[in-house]
Amino acid sequence: VQLQASGGGSVQAGGSLRLSCAASGLTFSNYGMGWFRQAPGKEREFVAAITWYFGSQYYADPVKGRFTISRDNAKSTVFLQMNSLKPEDTAVYYCAARYKNSGSYGKTYDYWGQGTLVTVSS
Repeated sequence: VQLQASGGGSVQAGGSLRLSCAASGLTFSNYGMGWFRQAPGKEREFVAAITWYFGSQYYADPVKGRFTISRDNAKSTVFLQMNSLKPEDTAVYYCAARYKNSGSYGKTYDYWGQGTLVTVSS
């Protein structure tokens, strides 16, 4: 199983980025997908998740109204559209997959991508 995250970069505050995570080696439609992030010197935290069956979306409070998670099962890819970015969004962003489940607790996920760095300058 491989999860390949991409789309990170450097933007100014107020800007936008779209992260992608392409999955291979698994039946993507059977997996809930999550995005997590880890800022320098901080613990990893939950950002957003999308369920495997209905595609329901869940967000951490700091990103609600600014970030949107979506999935394309035909392309085995999950996306994270990030708008109105703030300096505090600076972190390495990781995608993760959990078999027939999702949630905000990272340790319950089965597979992880390598991370993509997002840097937001003020």
